[in-house]
Amino acid sequence: MAKVKMAYVCTDCGAEYSQWQGQCPACNAWNTLKEIRLSSLKKTSANSSVGYSGAIDNKVQSIDDIDLADVPRITSGMSELDRVLGGGVVPGSVVLIGGDPGVGKSSILLQVMCQLSQTNNALYITGEESLQQVAQRAKRMQLADDKLRLLTETDVERICISAEKEQPKVMVIDSIQTMQLAEVNSASGGVSQVRESAAYLTRFAKQNNIAIFLVGHVTKSGEVAGPRVLEHIVDTVVFLEGQVDSRFRTLRAIKNRFGAVNELGVFGMTDKGMKQIKNPSAIFLSRGDAPAPGSVVMVVWEGSRPLLVEIQALVDESPYGAPKRVTVGLDHNRISMLLAVMHRHGGIQASDQDVYVNVVGGVKVSETSADLALLCAILSSMRNQALDQELIIFGEVGLAGEIRPVPSGQERIFEAAKHGFKKAIVPYANVPKEGVPGMEVIGAKTLQQALDYL
Repeated sequence: MAKVKMAYVCTDCGAEYSQWQGQCPACNAWNTLKEIRLSSLKKTSANSSVGYSGAIDNKVQSIDDIDLADVPRITSGMSELDRVLGGGVVPGSVVLIGGDPGVGKSSILLQVMCQLSQTNNALYITGEESLQQVAQRAKRMQLADDKLRLLTETDVERICISAEKEQPKVMVIDSIQTMQLAEVNSASGGVSQVRESAAYLTRFAKQNNIAIFLVGHVTKSGEVAGPRVLEHIVDTVVFLEGQVDSRFRTLRAIKNRFGAVNELGVFGMTDKGMKQIKNPSAIFLSRGDAPAPGSVVMVVWEGSRPLLVEIQALVDESPYGAPKRVTVGLDHNRISMLLAVMHRHGGIQASDQDVYVNVVGGVKVSETSADLALLCAILSSMRNQALDQELIIFGEVGLAGEIRPVPSGQERIFEAAKHGFKKAIVPYANVPKEGVPGMEVIGAKTLQQALDYL
């Protein structure tokens, strides 16, 4: 009996090794090597395509001879999804959409495919549900599904053969963790199966000019299950996020070869599926009638548009020797740094206080423009004095106590003015030279100047 050859593959970077070791030398990650059986894929000739029939005629070209005409995009029927994808679905692209279980990945793709099927040939392939389950969900959501083609299959080669017959413009694979190749000797969802299946489908999409959506499961840490090389294979990676107790969902692009990254789309989950929210700032600004201490509105930049969100802070005397620093939606390490800056350059000490910070609506803020608003909300809670509800604040705070300008500062101010805000504390370099009608804009050069105004 022939000896089975084994290999060890890193789940983060996809590097292969003949022996197990605690750390991957390629990406320096620990405990990421998984044992797999080496596949017995037959090598194909150099002039044929890999994995399916058809010859590829490649030739070397000068960069001046390449046609730079815009690739016509396919409108998905959802402007929020088109925004995240960079203006629509690009033919021949592969989009990986990940998210927690039950967040609505299959629902939003079923909506999109039903809309696309009215004007384009669309094929929905499921490896997790039966055709009856998909049809029942479409009927419950009252979708126009009369032209959508369905297939339940997990074998990648059979899927590609069916797709060559159907010739769809857009195809959905739900999910990539259930797909498998017969030549790969491992179970579905394994490192080698996910990697080879994704590479096979990507080659098929490029050669046949078919846009493919891949649904990806996530791990407990929130990353796409399988090898990290999966995110390198595809063209676009988007995540559908949302709290369990909230009906709002955010779709964010973290990789996009055809548009801007960190673009944000906002949806509302209803019994009829995903509903687009054209003005998300109005939702995240649902504040109480009476002003409350520790609450302030800031303007963050998400992709290509500003977004107004409310930040709340609660400061209370700590009963223990080590005060707590709890943040939801913000970087935990940054709040400790900002509290030190406020003590050094603002003369306000919070070393004996518990500080709790929350971004309303489940929004995750990663940019530094929230620094000044965070410190102002903390000061408001410490003094138990409410800030003006018509005030917005944003700006980056440096270690020397200076207020640094942020990108697209003037666009943020004009967006706040559209929502009825009358005052703004912003970095001095972001103050518009011609002013803003109906709004008083205060430019602060240092943290002390901003705190003195408050």
